[in-house]
Amino acid sequence: MIILDTLLIGGLRFVLGKIAQAVDSELNDESVLREELLAAQMRLELGEISGAEYARLERAIFARLRELRAERGEATPGRGRMKVASVETAFDGEGDGR
Repeated sequence: MIILDTLLIGGLRFVLGKIAQAVDSELNDESVLREELLAAQMRLELGEISGAEYARLERAIFARLRELRAERGEATPGRGRMKVASVETAFDGEGDGR
């Protein structure tokens, strides 16, 4: 009986440990947070949420991103400063050549 109890408790501990790891990785994954932000933007464009609700979600997501980066020791841009990741341009061939 003791062996059965030990196996049962060990099995439950293993399963609960795996669940905790999955939840932790989900909460601490930046790509999940980016997907949430994208989903909020889509909901705003479709009229499912208001601008105020979107702003609240956006603040919460960015705050969590800053927390994650601070935990990892990564620098984050301060308020009002941005990092440009890419720039797209187009030239239509017209203009004065300057």
